[in-house]
Parts: sequence; C-alpha cells; structure tokens
Amino acid sequence: MTRASQRRRVHRYTADGAGTGRADTLAGEEPLEIRLDGSPFTVTMRTPGHDFDLVAGFLVSEGVVRAAEEIVQLDYRDGVGPDGRRSYNVVGVRLAPGVALPDTSMERHVYTSSSCGVCGTASIEAVTKVSAFEPARDGVRLPVPALLALPDRLRAGQKLFATTGGVHAAGLFRFPEDGADPELLCVREDVGRHNAVDKVVGWALREGLLPLRSTVLQVSGRASFELVQKASMAGIPALAAVSAPSALAVELADSTGITLVGFSRGASFNAYAHHERIVPVPGGERDPALSTMEP
Repeated sequence: MTRASQRRRVHRYTADGAGTGRADTLAGEEPLEIRLDGSPFTVTMRTPGHDFDLVAGFLVSEGVVRAAEEIVQLDYRDGVGPDGRRSYNVVGVRLAPGVALPDTSMERHVYTSSSCGVCGTASIEAVTKVSAFEPARDGVRLPVPALLALPDRLRAGQKLFATTGGVHAAGLFRFPEDGADPELLCVREDVGRHNAVDKVVGWALREGLLPLRSTVLQVSGRASFELVQKASMAGIPALAAVSAPSALAVELADSTGITLVGFSRGASFNAYAHHERIVPVPGGERDPALSTMEP
C-alpha cells in the first residue's frame, strides 16, 4: 500500500486578482516508526513507498548493518490510522544472530523530520559515523560528459516530482571501466532528500550490492554533510548535486575520499573534493593550477 501522492482542491490566484478552483496533486508525508527486534528505534517523516528500502538504508547510514544477510526480516507491524485501517506506518526489523543492537546513545529520542536526517541524534559524537568501507580506494574514472548528463537522466526518472513538484530524488549510476555510458541502477523519491538517499542505499543493500564501488550518487538538491556521510557508509566514491554543497560536506568528502560535485546542471559543474577521478574531454584545455590550488 502506498500514499505517495494525494489529490486536493486548491484556489489559484493571479496578479490581476482573479481566482479559480482546481485540483492539485500533493506529495504524501507521513510518520514511519522503525522498531529493532521489537524495540522502538526512531520515527522519521517520509513519503510512503519503498519503506523497506528506506529502513534498510537508514540502518546502513546509522552503522547498524552493512550486508543484506544481517537483516533477517522486514515487515509491517500493527498500526491503525485515524480511519481505523492499517496504517503501514510501523516497520519491524529482525536482525540476524550476532548483529549487535545499536548502543542506546544512538537512539533517536526525537523524531527525524523530512528535512533533517540527523535531527534527534542523542549526541554530537553520534552524528559522525565510521564507514566499514573505503571510498578513497575506489579507482572509478568519471568522464565529464557522463557526469554532466546525470541530472537530466535523474529527472527523467522522477515520476512523482512530475506530478507534484514537491519531492527530492536520488539516483545511483554505475560507471563502467571501459568508459561506456553509466548504467542507471535505481531512482527513489521522497519529501526528504536524506530519505531518497536512504531508499537508494537500502535498495542496494537488499540486492547485495554493498559496497557500491564505481558508482555515482546523483541528487536533485544540495549536498549536505549527511548526504556525504550516507554515501561514505555505503561505499559510494562520488556524489553529485545540482545545487551547492555545504562547507562541512566538502570537508567530509575530502577526508573520506569522496569526489564531490556541485552545481551540476547540464553545461558545467564544480568539483569540490577529489577531482582526480574526473576525466576531462580529450583535447580540452586544462588548468595547470588545478592540482596546486590552495583553499
């Protein structure tokens, strides 16, 4: 069951004062409670749909799991909405024997909003996670034309955005060694950009694809610290965004070995960290200062 979008009647007004009534499609947003081995872990706001991917990806981001076999079962727990029907807003996770439950300091004591993926973390120290993978060792090569094409390829897969205009998207692309066009592996959408990324990572976990070597995570918004961290936790060596990165995102990308691209909008982009993976167009001019510039 999914409630990814809802129809509502709205009144539209123009500058001349005229008003008209019309139907509009809105992106869905509902709470999702995650329970680990029967105990509450966190509540997050999300767009319903691909909930198991979201939960699996969230657990990767939190450092709870790193392989598909560490999750034995994902299912909807009992939960009833205002209409008396099953809400599908509680997901239970059963971890495999030997997989340690997270320390109680990691529990989210406040719900996570759709705009903030680290809100509710119990301590400052718990914000930064250590990845089991090493993106810095990934030798993927990223041709400039292929990187420039990713935003349009992502947009083509944004079905929910096309009808609502109100969701973020994340797309996972695998770059082959022979320089052929990148393969689109997965696209996910959500009102929260961090949720969209978790849904992609969770899909990959459940497919047994972690660590995500030779891949680029393309996102529809800005590149925040939390998105770089999620990429690192999944072993993704490159993150590209259509908008700006934050200073902390750049610092984390630099320290974890992730190529970070911002303002990627089809005609150009900025590389903020580890540009050495990027392959310029043959014959194109190169700035010799690129490798020697100081911050």
